[in-house]
Amino acid sequence: MPIKKTKAYVVAVTMGYGHLRPAYNLRHLAVGSVISADNYKGIPENDRKTWEKLRKAYEFVSRFKRIPIIGEGLFELMDELQEIASFYPRRNLARPIWQLKATLATIKKGWGRHLIGELNRRPLPLIATFFTVAHMAEYWGYRGPIYCIATDTDISRAWVPVNPSQSRIKYCAPTYRVAERLKLYGVPPRNIFLTGFPLPKENIGLDTDLTILQHDLARRIINLDPARRYLKVHSTHIKERLHLKRLPLQANHPLTLTFAVGGAGAQREIGAAIVKNLRQRIIARQMRVNLIAGINEEVRDYFTSHIEKQGLGSALDTAVRVLFTKTKEEYFVEFNKWLRTTDILWTKPSELSFYTALGLPIIIAPPIGSQEEYNRAWLLTLDAGVPQEDPDFVSEWLSDWLRSGFLAKAAMSGYREAFKFGTFNIERLVENKPEEIKIVQTVSPY
Repeated sequence: MPIKKTKAYVVAVTMGYGHLRPAYNLRHLAVGSVISADNYKGIPENDRKTWEKLRKAYEFVSRFKRIPIIGEGLFELMDELQEIASFYPRRNLARPIWQLKATLATIKKGWGRHLIGELNRRPLPLIATFFTVAHMAEYWGYRGPIYCIATDTDISRAWVPVNPSQSRIKYCAPTYRVAERLKLYGVPPRNIFLTGFPLPKENIGLDTDLTILQHDLARRIINLDPARRYLKVHSTHIKERLHLKRLPLQANHPLTLTFAVGGAGAQREIGAAIVKNLRQRIIARQMRVNLIAGINEEVRDYFTSHIEKQGLGSALDTAVRVLFTKTKEEYFVEFNKWLRTTDILWTKPSELSFYTALGLPIIIAPPIGSQEEYNRAWLLTLDAGVPQEDPDFVSEWLSDWLRSGFLAKAAMSGYREAFKFGTFNIERLVENKPEEIKIVQTVSPY
C-alpha cells in the first residue's frame, strides 16, 4: 500500500520570480495548486490593492534604477530601508526594523485576514515563501504549523516577528549564514532548520540519489572543458562524485549559455550585448545562446529585435532562442527543461544563485539590492560563480575561461559545496520527520 504523503498549503506572491520559484519546486506538496496570496480566488479588493501597490513599487524601483543619479539614489534609499545588517561582530539584532513595523501595521488593519481565515477552514501545514505571509498567518491565528522558506543566502530582520521567542514560525534556512542570522534576530534554535533551498526535482531526480543531476553534469563538464585541462587532473574525482565508471566521450548538446533576466526585466541590455558579441560563434554553430524573457512580452520583443538586428532571425529556436510563455507555471516548466542542456548560467545573483548546486557555473551580473550582494559573496566563496567581465568582449574572456577549464571547476564546486537536498528536506520537515533531514557538510561558513 503506497505511503500517504502529508499535504500542505504552499503560498507565494507574484513579485518577481524569487518567491514563486521555490513554491513551484514544492508544488507536489500542495493541496490543489500553489496559492498566490496576492491573487487567489475571492481575495478582498483591499488586499488585492495593497499587494498591487507593493508589487508596482518593487518593479518601478528595479527599472528606475537604470536612470543615472536619480534612479540610483531612489533605489539606494529603498534598499537601505530593508538592508541586511553586517554579521560581524556578532550581536543582538532583535530590534525590529522599519520594514517589519510597516508590514505589521498594515496587517493589523486587516491585510491577510481573509486568506488565513479561508485556510483555517482546514488547517494543514502552511509553507510560505514570503515572510509577510508567515506574519499574516501568525497574527491572524492560523491553527496549523507555519513554515517560512528563506529565499536568499542572507536575510533581513523583516523576516522575523517582533517577538521571535514567542513565535510559532519555523524557518527553513538555505545556508549556514541564514541559520546563524536567525539566531541573532532572536529566533529560538528549535524553530530553525537548515534545509537548503528547494530545487526542482525534474533537474535533480525523484529522490536523493541525484540521478538526473549527475547525468546532466557529466555531459556539461565535457562542454566546459574542451581542452581537457581540468579533466586531465580531476577526472577520477569527478567520476567518484558522479558515481560513474567513465565519463561520456561527448556532450548531448552544443555548448549552451543561458542568460536570465529578473521578473521586472532588469539588465536586458546584457542579453543584447551577448547576442551581438557572440554572433560569429552562433552563426558557426559553435555555441547556442538562450535568452530568458519569462512572461515579459516587452523583454521578449526587445530580445527578438536585437537578434534580428544581428541578422540571426533565421537562427531563432536553434542556435539562439528566446524563452517566453504566457503564464509563470509554463515558464517554470520550460525553464527547468532548458536548464538540463545549459552549460553556463548568466544572471544577476538572485534566487537562481542556488541553482549552482545543479552543477551550473554562474556568470554573475551586477547585483540589484543588498540581498543579491550577499548572494554574490556566497557564490564567490564557493568558487561556483565569477563576476561578469565587460559584455562587449564576452567572446574573448569566455573563450579564455573555457580553454582553461575554469568553468568546469566552477561547475564542480557548485555541485560539491551548495546544498542539493532542500526539496527533500522540506518534505521531511512537513511530514514531522526533522531527524531525516540530509545536509552534506561543506567547507563554507555561509
